[in-house]
Amino acid sequence: MIDSRIKFRHLQTFVEVARQKSVMKAAELLRVSQPAVTKTIRELEEVLGVAVFERDGRGIKITRYGEVFLKHAGAALTALRHGLDSVTQERVGDAPPIRIGALPTVSTRVMPQAMALFLKENTWSRIKIVTGENAVLLEQLRVGDLDLVVGRLAGAEKMAGFSFEHLYSEQVVFAVRAGHPLLKTKQSPFAALADYTVLMPTRASIIRPFVESFLIANGVPNLPNQIETVSDSFGRAFLRSSDAIWIISTGVVAADIEDGVLAVLPIDTSETKGPVGLTMRTDAIPSLPLSILMQTIREAARETSAR
Repeated sequence: MIDSRIKFRHLQTFVEVARQKSVMKAAELLRVSQPAVTKTIRELEEVLGVAVFERDGRGIKITRYGEVFLKHAGAALTALRHGLDSVTQERVGDAPPIRIGALPTVSTRVMPQAMALFLKENTWSRIKIVTGENAVLLEQLRVGDLDLVVGRLAGAEKMAGFSFEHLYSEQVVFAVRAGHPLLKTKQSPFAALADYTVLMPTRASIIRPFVESFLIANGVPNLPNQIETVSDSFGRAFLRSSDAIWIISTGVVAADIEDGVLAVLPIDTSETKGPVGLTMRTDAIPSLPLSILMQTIREAARETSAR
């Protein structure tokens, strides 16, 4: 039997504090006071008989017991959300919403074609596509805010409780504007990197370790003039108006390269290649519309990788 002392507010508050890693931020999002959040967490800990959070300097962090409970609490909230969506569907004639997290490389290269194929199926499902850093998307997937993440395979320590289906592999490139000086010189691009502004993936992005290792292996331990960004719109705009060099996944700039707006420096980056695919919670059962969307993503990925 489920302990009757555990209420929906306990699960909702616990998951939000775990997601925000802050009582204050969770209170703001839940629109309640900080003392109310603290009290709710303490009530939950009394029922469970263990601490789910502990102090970490000036902040808090989730305990091992909390990590275990988070997986099930997130799944419970997701199941309840799906139940409410199902009732709404019967009442207003809509299918349950599908919430997808996609890395920028997938958002520009695969998802447009996948969505075009999906819309032909006439499921009338509401779709929400969120783009962001891999770590953020996986955390949203873990707590049930997303149903699926499409992107690079995360490190083993980040994949607990998740399953991954490989779609294709892609590598990092050094993109520049068409007509960039380095496209016309015989000088080694690595020797010239310090002379230009370099757009780097942020430290939280999944390709950052690949990029850092690649640069170090090629004699570039640091770059004095760099901008960290995961914004593809900023990257495109900045390259068009400057001689900057953008280190980015191939998929993000593939269309720009095909159109001749951007070009790739002659650097062999094959060792930065990594798997791209579908990540889901292992305990999740996809709805029919989500299953159809996953199939159209597979089809779009096959066509994209075949080009």
